Amino acid sequence: MDKKVRHEWFCNWFNTPYYHILYKNRNTNEAELFIDNLLTRIDLPSKARIVDVACGKGRHAIYLNKKGFDVTGIDISEESIKYARSYENSTLHFSVHDMRKTFITNYFDAALNLFTSIGYFKTEHENGLAIRSMHSALKKNGKVVIDFFNADTAMKNIVENEEKMIDGITFKIKKQLTGKTLVKHIEFDTNGKHFHFTEEVLMLTLSDFEKHFSCIGFKTLNLFGDYSLNTFSPEQSERLIIVAEKV
Repeated sequence: MDKKVRHEWFCNWFNTPYYHILYKNRNTNEAELFIDNLLTRIDLPSKARIVDVACGKGRHAIYLNKKGFDVTGIDISEESIKYARSYENSTLHFSVHDMRKTFITNYFDAALNLFTSIGYFKTEHENGLAIRSMHSALKKNGKVVIDFFNADTAMKNIVENEEKMIDGITFKIKKQLTGKTLVKHIEFDTNGKHFHFTEEVLMLTLSDFEKHFSCIGFKTLNLFGDYSLNTFSPEQSERLIIVAEKV
C-alpha cells in the first residue's frame, strides 16, 4: 500500500481497535437476515462466486460461505483482513485490496458492497473507479448489490452531537455537512491518551449511482429501502439498496 493511501482517513481509522469497539454492536442477526432476503431476490447459481467489496472483518462473507457460496472478501484494512483470515477455507478467501483498483476480471457471479462501504473518497471520480472495479470483477450478467444510506433522509436527520460509552470509553461524536460530504469527528480518551479520528462520506444519491452505472454498463434491476427489502422511497427510506446487472 503506498504512502498516500496509508494517510487517508479510512486507513488510519479502520486499522485501529477503537473503530471495532465503537461499532461492535452492529446487529449480526440483521445482517444475516438481509443476506437471506437478498438471496431470494437475486438469481445466483448454487455455488456462485461472490466478492464482498470492503468486507471489513468478513461477517457477510463468512455467512455467505456457510450458505455454500465461494466467497472472496477484500478490504483496505490490514487489521480487518488479518482477523478475517482466521475463518478462511477452500471456498472462503480474504485479501487486502484498494477497491478503487481492479481486482480480478470477469470472474464473479455477484459483487456486494454493503453497510455504506463506498463514498469514502474525496472525488466522484474515485467513487466511480470503485464502481468500475466491481463491474470489471463480474461475469456478463453478474449482479452487483450496493447498500448505502439514503442521502435524502440522512441529511434531514443528522444528529450533530452525541456520546456513546462502550467498553469504558466515552466516544464524543460530532457530525457536520460540508458541501456534499458528511464529516463525523470522533474523539475519546483512553489509556492516558487523547484520540481524534474522522469519517468522511460523500452523500451519494440514486442519481449519482445511476450516472456511474450508465457510463460503465450496469442496468438497475431493483431498488430497496431497508434490509427487509421494502420498496425504496426517496422521502422515507433509511437505506438505498441497489441491485444491478452487468450488461
